[in-house]
Amino acid sequence: MDRRSFLRDTALAVAGSSLAGSGLVGTSGSISAPQEGRVVPTDFELEEATLADLQAMMHSGQQTSQSLCELYLQRIDAIDREGPAVRAIIQVNPDALAIAEDLDAERRNRGTRGPLHGIPLMLKDNIDTADRMSTSAGSLALADSIAGEDAFVVRQLRAAGAVILGKTNLSEWANFRSTRSSSGWSARGGQTRNPYVLDRSPCGSSSGSAVAVAANMCAAAIGTETDGSVVCPSSANGIVGIKPTVGLVSRSGIIPIAHSQDTAGPMARTVADAAALLGAMTGVDASDAATKGQRALTDYTAFLDKRGLDGARIGVARNFLGFHEKVDGLVADAIDVLKAHGAIVVDPANIATKGEYGDSEYEVLLYEFKAGLNKYLSELKSDTVPRTLAELIEFNRARRDDEMPYFEQEIFEAAQEKGPLTEKAYLDALERNHHLTRDKGIDATMDEHNLDAIMAASGGPAWTIDLVTGDHFLGGSSSPAAVSGYPNVSVPAGFVHGLPVGISFFGARFSESKLIRIAYAYEQTSMMRQTPGFRHSLL
Repeated sequence: MDRRSFLRDTALAVAGSSLAGSGLVGTSGSISAPQEGRVVPTDFELEEATLADLQAMMHSGQQTSQSLCELYLQRIDAIDREGPAVRAIIQVNPDALAIAEDLDAERRNRGTRGPLHGIPLMLKDNIDTADRMSTSAGSLALADSIAGEDAFVVRQLRAAGAVILGKTNLSEWANFRSTRSSSGWSARGGQTRNPYVLDRSPCGSSSGSAVAVAANMCAAAIGTETDGSVVCPSSANGIVGIKPTVGLVSRSGIIPIAHSQDTAGPMARTVADAAALLGAMTGVDASDAATKGQRALTDYTAFLDKRGLDGARIGVARNFLGFHEKVDGLVADAIDVLKAHGAIVVDPANIATKGEYGDSEYEVLLYEFKAGLNKYLSELKSDTVPRTLAELIEFNRARRDDEMPYFEQEIFEAAQEKGPLTEKAYLDALERNHHLTRDKGIDATMDEHNLDAIMAASGGPAWTIDLVTGDHFLGGSSSPAAVSGYPNVSVPAGFVHGLPVGISFFGARFSESKLIRIAYAYEQTSMMRQTPGFRHSLL
């Protein structure tokens, strides 16, 4: 499926060395089998520990922030480069233990800052940190690029007491370089693997963030989404992902694709943890005008109500189903759970404009990518990095063997041909996007049926990793919320042949509180999350 068709029909993905000698991707393009004889740790003492669990351990003295970081780092050593080699982590923070030690002293002397105090988190490697870690989007072009300041969302997390444990691998340039890319592959990090079945895709582009959380290599993580890049990997790796309303979380300091759709979002093993993380991420940022009109809260845990389904009106976007009969079966099971716990299910509640804005979305992404990336690159402090998209294209051509061994950069080249954001073609496409996904899309569907949320499958079961022909998506439902800039929450809904599948609850602008209430109540009554088994394959 080419990128344009992908964006039109499913739009799930738009969302420390070169390949040579990586030990994962061979020069022939095949995926090397995990080393036989390696034993995946089964007695990890922090497995499935929630934020509340970790805080209780630190409060009692059973653990400290420093010891938690040490345990997660040991876990990373055991399963990320060795063992099953899931390759979720691009780099660890060399200062993490020292930061944790300082936070432990603060806990002893002054108390805690809140639920994230001392908690080890991972960040997707397109989020700026002004420390000794680079921010590269997985590209060799930015492998040595150190940000001049933290992204706004990182400042918020640090202020809340979180420890940034490291950076996660991703689909290079957030999966916006080629129509034939493999989700979770980057020149810096190699190919991320799905921890449930290792020859399966982790989806993307927040691949490493999802796998790090699913495989218990951190307490939680931050991903980013343009279209599907939080909800698809969350679904494929059996975790919870929240894609907020655009403007709820600042975009400043994050390598961009498209400002009209980009946002960072929390990824965690439970809705409660994702909600706690979201509250710490919000805030008005003078550098991001979209945040000035936000209706943000600093505590979304107030909406964690086990009875949250009672009386909730939830519509089923059935025209986003039908791509896999077993996925349809999981959605049917979820509907039964919703009804059994008091929800009023409107079925169908189709979004009539499905499939009408794929071309205009792609047009907007091309224009905004060129403008946004040129601005980001021009402001980097390093003298050795590309300063424009045109220079980046030339860098990739010069490093073809490392950067483009399997797929090209035709999306980069198409974006480079676009003009400024004042052009009529761009403005018309952006207006069409918003009209079809807001006025005639989510808003129209919710108004017609008086809904609190719309539900559909987040995606299908993970496909086999394919570096030759790229990703093989079956379907999903990320586009309406992504293109409109509205919120979306993916929650584990079950398994298809041992592969996780999630369902999404999405709705009106700034309706995160409603969606969290519904998602939490569904999660607590269904309890579909299971730890990964690191199977080599389904065969």
